[in-house]
Amino acid sequence: MGVVTLLPRGRTFTRDDLDALPDDGWRHELIDGVLVMSPAPSIRHQVVAFELAVLLRASCPEDLQVFMAPLDVALAVDTVVQPDIIVARRTDLTERDLPAAPRLAVEILSPSTRRFDLSVKKDRLAEAGCPSYWVVDPGDDDQPVSITAWDLHDEMYVEVALASGDDVLGVELPFRLNITPALLVR
Repeated sequence: MGVVTLLPRGRTFTRDDLDALPDDGWRHELIDGVLVMSPAPSIRHQVVAFELAVLLRASCPEDLQVFMAPLDVALAVDTVVQPDIIVARRTDLTERDLPAAPRLAVEILSPSTRRFDLSVKKDRLAEAGCPSYWVVDPGDDDQPVSITAWDLHDEMYVEVALASGDDVLGVELPFRLNITPALLVR
């Protein structure tokens, strides 16, 4: 018989409820007390995430660190997200999670998470004060990889850069970096 998990009745999910869930191969996130589950990402998604994390790590200053999901970013007792890639201050990290907004959150779009990543998750990270949010569309055989970068200005994200294919994306936050999206799919 498998593990039985009791879901809360008559109340929203909390961090403790999230921690009690079994490791079932799904990504579990919590947004305003609502449990959000998504399946394992595709191979292309994984390749793009890994290549981008390697590029970020190569330019990352010593006071910052790059992580790939799963790593909990605990924005509130009822909001715990797992961006595909984060850049965080080393001093903000605990052994358990990142209990603060990262300096950069990156989402690689998937059909199952596209709307969520471009709206709710983006909004929650802005509210938490995450200075930079990037979305990578991994493309497919007919469409090139693209990256859109937003920086936080007056508590709202403002698009600061967009590049696709062989174009170069130049950003200043969380540190100065140039990326050619096409190089993320080897």
